[in-house]
Amino acid sequence: MTDSFGTRLRRAMDERGPLCVGIDPHASLLTEWGLNDDVAGLERFSRTVVEALADRVAVFKPQAAFFERFGSRGVAVLEKTVEEARAGGALVVMDAKRGDIGSTMAAYAEAFLRKDSPLFSDALTVSPYLGYGSLSPAIALARESGAGLFVLALTSNPEGREVQHAVRADGRNVGATMLAHLAAENTGEEPLGSFGAVVGATLGDLSSYDLDINGPLLAPGIGAQGATPADLPAVFGGVLRNVLPNVSRGVLRHGPDVGALRESAERFAEEIKAAVALV
Repeated sequence: MTDSFGTRLRRAMDERGPLCVGIDPHASLLTEWGLNDDVAGLERFSRTVVEALADRVAVFKPQAAFFERFGSRGVAVLEKTVEEARAGGALVVMDAKRGDIGSTMAAYAEAFLRKDSPLFSDALTVSPYLGYGSLSPAIALARESGAGLFVLALTSNPEGREVQHAVRADGRNVGATMLAHLAAENTGEEPLGSFGAVVGATLGDLSSYDLDINGPLLAPGIGAQGATPADLPAVFGGVLRNVLPNVSRGVLRHGPDVGALRESAERFAEEIKAAVALV
């Protein structure tokens, strides 16, 4: 793997369409699929999603917590899910939202961004709210491994506002500060930087923010959280081509039927393409 994450992601989005499908094995979804809420159900769920979509979607985003709740056996399923997803041609963004300092942050990074780790992923979600500088070990290892990061910047949950919209002494709020840090990380990178931001698709007009970070914008909130692909131009404007919309339950609820999963993912992908074409 010689290309950077940003290069691989740009290629995948251009060839397969800009869609990220979450792999979120909620207990309720396992039940809807007729599966038990146990490791066997977890494995069947994850394998079905990968088999249905790995050869056609740009990105999978497994939510680590739904695997970790089963302990070591659940983590083993996550390892296999990552391996099979990447073997099938999809990129993997591990949604683990890790954030710490010093050697602990370095250890989190090694778990997901070291090339010989069984959980090695193309990118990792991280939290910068111990200070952006606390992410330095993950940034360094991502560069070394050709991986990427998605940093929580402007998230879709209402509680995030009390931190992300807090105003600093220089008059800029915290979310905007994170975007500025990422723009600096991506300076000069082509065709796309490897250090992205998480920006909710449910947030409405963000024209007061500079979202042009020369990197990808992971946009959760489409489907179950209420946003639609048609909302994307109003939120992201001129940077829409760099947006990676995430859909989880909106696709997953159509399982376990493989054909229905594919049809749902294809429908979202086409709607997103149409929205991007408007800008």
